[in-house]
Amino acid sequence: MQVLKYLVALLSMLCAAGALAGQAEEAPIYVTRHYDTPAGQPDPDLTPQGKARADQLAAWFYGRTLKAIYVSDFKRSRQTAAPLAAAVGVTPETYDPKDTPAIVARAKAAGGPVLIVGHSNTVPDIVQQLGGKRPDDLVHEDFGDLWTIEGGRSERTRIEN
Repeated sequence: MQVLKYLVALLSMLCAAGALAGQAEEAPIYVTRHYDTPAGQPDPDLTPQGKARADQLAAWFYGRTLKAIYVSDFKRSRQTAAPLAAAVGVTPETYDPKDTPAIVARAKAAGGPVLIVGHSNTVPDIVQQLGGKRPDDLVHEDFGDLWTIEGGRSERTRIEN
């Protein structure tokens, strides 16, 4: 009888462990706006300050892994991600910044930590649709914030140069 109780307890633990294994932990999704650019230009390069901040983004990710990096097809977005992409060995993939639901679905389906480089008019919606607290609307001078969305929570980090 004692052996039967032991086997039932062992079977219960194995079933519980299997159920927990089926509940994969949600990977973090990182969202940032492209970094510093001059105002009033249609597709500007990053300023020297923006390039320095992009280098700091790569430093911030040191020791972390990324499965994918998503950028819009604007120079400022690609340049923001370039140092990080080189450091982690990930080729950035482009997305349409006019289709927030599509990039949110792509990021969630990636199966690992990802970074989305957005724009002042897209980042608040992206963060919110990923389950984070919607940031205030961004203005031109708002550069350097990085949101980490994980488990329905968001945390903002400031990337300084």
